[in-house]
Amino acid sequence: MKSFVISDDQDALIGMRLAGVKGVMVTKREEVLKELDKLVKDDDVKIIIITESVLDMAKNEIMELKLRKGDLLVVEIPNGFGSKRGDYITKYIRDSLGLKL
Repeated sequence: MKSFVISDDQDALIGMRLAGVKGVMVTKREEVLKELDKLVKDDDVKIIIITESVLDMAKNEIMELKLRKGDLLVVEIPNGFGSKRGDYITKYIRDSLGLKL
């Protein structure tokens, strides 16, 4: 089982690479969709890590992928300069489990 990161932030990508996670840098929506397509076809990749800005580039497709591929975990992380969404952990738990904290 492999993990892979898709980032638009150089700092986040370098940090993940230092942790042993391979990844790519993207700047356009088309690049995000191309990388996602490749990763979905790779049976070894089970965890896709994306930065917040990457999610913003292709939100509908990523959310559909989360629903369609039950054996694939897609995780959103803050960019290298921090989360722009406020309380990231609380929001993640609420969205993932449907709980209101």
